[in-house]
This record gives sequence, C-alpha cells and structure tokens, in this order.
Amino acid sequence: MCAPVCACPPPRPDGTVEYRTGTPDSDEESEVIHISETLMLQTVEEFLTAEEISRLVKIMDSEAAGWQPRHQAEVLKAPATAQEVLADATQRALPAIRRSMPSIAGSGHWGYTELAVGESVPTHLDGISSPRTPPRRIGRIGVTIADAAEGGRFYIETTSDSAPWTDTLLGAADGYEPDTPLTHSLPHGPAAHEVTPQWLSAPRKSRWLTDAGPGVAVAYGAQVIHGVTPVLRGRVRKFVTDLVDTATS
Repeated sequence: MCAPVCACPPPRPDGTVEYRTGTPDSDEESEVIHISETLMLQTVEEFLTAEEISRLVKIMDSEAAGWQPRHQAEVLKAPATAQEVLADATQRALPAIRRSMPSIAGSGHWGYTELAVGESVPTHLDGISSPRTPPRRIGRIGVTIADAAEGGRFYIETTSDSAPWTDTLLGAADGYEPDTPLTHSLPHGPAAHEVTPQWLSAPRKSRWLTDAGPGVAVAYGAQVIHGVTPVLRGRVRKFVTDLVDTATS
C-alpha cells in the first residue's frame, strides 16, 4: 500500500479537499467512474483513534454547547479544529476507501449532527451531485463519536425495482463507464422528507443494519438508499461528508 506523499492540503474555495497518493510528478489520468462505486458499502476500522474521538468530543462539547437543532438531524458545519482531525483521518483512510471507490480523490467539508431520543434520519437517497461537472459526489462517509444506547442505527436498503432509477445514462464523455445509470435524488434536508416520492416509497426493499461503532467510518455510494433508525435511548453524535471525484471532463 502506497503511503500519501504529503500532509493534508488546505480546502479549495468550493470546500473540497483533494488527497493524492503516488509520486508528486504522477501523470496518471483521472479514474473513470464505475457504477459499482456509487452502490458500494465500505467500513474503515480505526478511522479515528481513541485519542481523536476524545478530542472531537471535547471540541463539540464546547462548540455545540446550547445548540438546538432547527429540524430533525440538522447538520452543522464542523469547526476548523474538528475539520483538521477529520482531514487527517480521511487521508489515512483514503487507500482503503479507494480499493472499492478508486475514483475518489477527496472530501467535502465535514458536517456534524446529533440525534436525540425519538429522532431518526428518514430513508433517502443523496444521488450524484452535478454528475457531469467535477467535483462530483460519488459517495458519502460518516463516523460517530458516540452511539445511542439503543436504536440510532445506520442502515442501507436495496431493491431490484427500477423505480429509483432515471432514464439517464452517462458515458465516457461524462467521465463514467459507458451506460452508467443515474438514480433519482432525495438528499437529506429540512424539507426533503415532507412528502416521500413514489419512486422511493413504493418499491419493496430489503434493509441492512450496521453496528460499526464509534470511530469506525462507514463509506457508501451516492446512489445507495439509506437512513438511521429512531433513537430509543441515549444520543447519536456523528460527523458526515461527501466523497468526491476531482477528475476533469
């Protein structure tokens, strides 16, 4: 496994951070995005060390003190001190992530969210943002620093139904394998779940629950249906961000 050749780079103006492996003078062409990358599920054990978890807990205890979410699972931009810790962790994890998502070259700004008793993240599907224009959201990644005592479990849902898919097909000119299909998009947001679209609610789906635990990152493709079950006891504290492709068309 090749180690990264440089320290974490600063964020770009658009909020993304690029991580590169290999030699500084590498002339490698950008990876072509494959459909499997947008549908994969990958864990990164020890994404955060025990010391980093403790540090992030202290940071958010201070920075989010008195914060009252305006809506269920509101996501705040994480403070700079937390961004630094998470950027270091992402750089370490990138070789593992790239085994299943080789087109990934960076991440967006990390966000922070909390789920209290009775709260959940409803089933949704982020989709590929700006599918023809880099940086493109090819996946998402999340890591908890505290899990609920009961409930609050991340899940994905799979289905063979064609309803979640659009008629759009991408190809080499767009930076994808030929005939790569696109799903509909319903990112998590304050008004996104007021009315669940038929393409998401109607299909029969199978649910897969995860028990990753604090410090273990869960990366998943942007075209994966997912959510978080209601918290029954305790509280979930979690960081999330996009995994992006910086290839140029």
